Amino acid sequence: MRGVAKQLDFSWTSWFRPVSPPQKRFSKSSQDDPGLTAWCVEASKSLGLSELARKVKVSWNARMQTTAGRAWWPDRSIELNPKLKSCEPEELWRTLKHELAHLVAYERSNRRRIEPHGQEWQVACADLGIPGELSCHNLPFKRRQLKRNHAYVCANCLAVVRRVKPIKRAVACYECCRKHNAGTYHDRFRLVKHTE
Repeated sequence: MRGVAKQLDFSWTSWFRPVSPPQKRFSKSSQDDPGLTAWCVEASKSLGLSELARKVKVSWNARMQTTAGRAWWPDRSIELNPKLKSCEPEELWRTLKHELAHLVAYERSNRRRIEPHGQEWQVACADLGIPGELSCHNLPFKRRQLKRNHAYVCANCLAVVRRVKPIKRAVACYECCRKHNAGTYHDRFRLVKHTE
């Protein structure tokens, strides 16, 4: 997923010692890429985004398996999948621009909440030379298959919903609630465990 992570950090002082927020989320499996970082710095400067140019950083994350890349805000960092190194150079540059576009869109939004692949992101993609960019890649990265062993059925419409994890709270059929109860929960549409 190409997502933008948000985190609220707190710090306080005890009478023993100051307590600080946790360090960066990057693990030892990440390796900085000065060349790609320099390109992002120049691209950010050309768009008039000096704060982004000052803070942007690109790294390779060996733990990534199916995701081509992801952007982190407000860290202003980009992580790329090392498998991109074996793809065509165009794919690497397209992925880098895709992720930088997320940071550009958030930088321009002045902390206003925006959709990850919304209009602001599409404008940023066009500004970075990839107009019409899609929200996800079609690279040949092996996707993880999750077994959906838990089945639930709606007593009203008999629709079956399969889940990876069991449901631990009252959940109703969305379609029935939307159609018959103005989109709000009603117990008569509650999903019940289905035994096959």
